[in-house]
Amino acid sequence: MINRFTDRCPNRSMPTLNRRDYLKQAGAGFGLTALTALVAEHGAAAPQPSSDSHALQTHHFRPRAKSVIWLFMEGGPSGFDLFDPKPELQKRHGQRVAGIQTHFGNPGPLLRSPYTFKRYGQSGSWACEKYANLARHIDSMAFIKSMVTESANHAPAMYQMNTGVPRPGLPSAGAWVNYGLGSTNRNLPGFIVLAPGVGKGGPTNWGNGFLPATYQGTLLRQGGKPILNLARPDNISRDEQRKMLDLAREYNTDHAKNRADEADLQARIESFELAYRMQMEAPDAIDLSKESEQTKKLYGIDRGNTFGTKCLMARRFIERGVRFVQVYTNDEWDAHGNIKDNHDARCAETDIPIAGLLTDLKVRGLLDETLIIWGGEFGRMPVSESGQGRDHNPYGFLVWMAGAGVKGGASYGETDELGYKAVVNPVTVHDLHATILHLLGLDHKQLTYSHNGRKFRLTDVAGNILHPILA
Repeated sequence: MINRFTDRCPNRSMPTLNRRDYLKQAGAGFGLTALTALVAEHGAAAPQPSSDSHALQTHHFRPRAKSVIWLFMEGGPSGFDLFDPKPELQKRHGQRVAGIQTHFGNPGPLLRSPYTFKRYGQSGSWACEKYANLARHIDSMAFIKSMVTESANHAPAMYQMNTGVPRPGLPSAGAWVNYGLGSTNRNLPGFIVLAPGVGKGGPTNWGNGFLPATYQGTLLRQGGKPILNLARPDNISRDEQRKMLDLAREYNTDHAKNRADEADLQARIESFELAYRMQMEAPDAIDLSKESEQTKKLYGIDRGNTFGTKCLMARRFIERGVRFVQVYTNDEWDAHGNIKDNHDARCAETDIPIAGLLTDLKVRGLLDETLIIWGGEFGRMPVSESGQGRDHNPYGFLVWMAGAGVKGGASYGETDELGYKAVVNPVTVHDLHATILHLLGLDHKQLTYSHNGRKFRLTDVAGNILHPILA
């Protein structure tokens, strides 16, 4: 990389800069943000070059969706407490049943849902009282009621939902989509993550794995400044900054000539160019002051709902061509102590913002080209834990999809009468991923990447498209 810049610095009146200070000014400090996004500690694997190591930038067939907003309900929401009521569970409340395996052991008696349910829309789909706003969009949703995963532990289950396997190190779904299609806006990353922090399992959940680092998710901070150091320093003009970046790229390109197999090095070089371009586009994308008060109220922002802020930002990003946006809840649906207290809070956090997002996308004509996914890493048990709580359940849980190419009002799969296990049409994470890629115009069997002597894909050697929920 670069050691000295002073001899060829375009602005000779500037003081001597060391390498770090030079790059900070060349990228206005924001280059370090892009660098972190492109070359995170958890995504440092450098793949060997191969014929398929670049973005395809094309579809295998006509896409139904242009972009994805994945509303990740971290912690594991209870599907039968929210959208899939179980009358038998209500009837047998307090009974002890055999054969139920819980993550933490010592299962208690059956615990009925604390909520009442109503049917909504022409489909007559169920929703609980706490999702009354979201229920108005029930005819736009397709419910998958028989999801299964391999792990009852948060981090491995999140890895599987995001990457297809319950262990760290493989590329996330967003990274695969970014690799396959890229962003239609070269001034913004193709994959953006809106989360309160790193969460369970850390950045691996949106990492690039063995894909080039440029394809991993860019994490934006929660709060007033989602992107730090976005403004250019006062003492550097845009023209001077451009010259400094050109010089840095010249040195870096010379350094990289004999290091063609170091993919992370190329990602580092590209990160500064991306940072410079983002300075033109990102300030506008995250500036919610341009939204009307009516729109902010639609998302619950007038009530201080920060999840609503993230949902609105997601809409602004996909409007600007970002391909994949993942939005994580501010807190977890991890209801070990009290299912009602936990789910009351999470529903209050998400009901108005998600309903607002769907309304806003419909009004703007974006829902027909945007795929919405809602769900966590697993569900909850029908038996009680600690009196009024529920343990983790990977054996049968609920995910819903809406928007581009989705058959609104559809329902696929079923758990048993208590909500414990998927018994009708179990759906694996590979099936879910295959369906997402299909809606984006990508054949999950053809989207591959050569690594360590074999071709990998998001769905490994499995995955069936869920045609019954597709329009």
